[in-house]
Amino acid sequence: MRRGARPRADAVRNRERIVAAAREMFVESGPDVPFDEVARRAGVGNATLYRHFPDRPSLVHEVVLSVVSRTTERAREAAAEEADAFQALRRFSHAAADERIGALCPILSGAFDHDHPDLLAGRAQLEEAVQELFDRAQAAGRLRTDVAVGDLMIALSQLTRPLPGSACPHFDRFVHRHLQLFLDGLEAPARSKLPGAAATLEDLRRQS
Repeated sequence: MRRGARPRADAVRNRERIVAAAREMFVESGPDVPFDEVARRAGVGNATLYRHFPDRPSLVHEVVLSVVSRTTERAREAAAEEADAFQALRRFSHAAADERIGALCPILSGAFDHDHPDLLAGRAQLEEAVQELFDRAQAAGRLRTDVAVGDLMIALSQLTRPLPGSACPHFDRFVHRHLQLFLDGLEAPARSKLPGAAATLEDLRRQS
């Protein structure tokens, strides 16, 4: 394709199918799944996959960016469409669980550029969108004041992190049930005093 030319529609669709297939397979089996299996899931040939993603780090980069971008969009939609501030936070949390953001945990330990400008920008946008939901819910008196965004993000990561080879094959069906229990605990008025300190976004950055 000549420089400056827009990619063909079929090329865009193939790229999107590859990223979607890789995201699903990373959740199911981790980031080391064979490329030919990703291509098969996406319904494209190996040559098409390698044309878009010549190596594993480039594919991992795009999958992480996709998950972050989609999760940010879910936060913005909840903020725009829900009048109740805590319901907006609840809606986002369940949507983020559907995106399986916990799958990023094993992926992020892999070999790719964690400080790529696209990823840093995407992460900043996600943090800003979720912080806005948190701030609105606390300002409305609907969210307890002794928690921070990091508490929610850690819970989402733990609840949605895949367990390859787990003896609990039906684990996924409990995610939203247990997330709802956690969210009930976030709602004000607080029913107990929490041990320790709230987990902030800065705490998460230091640990990443």
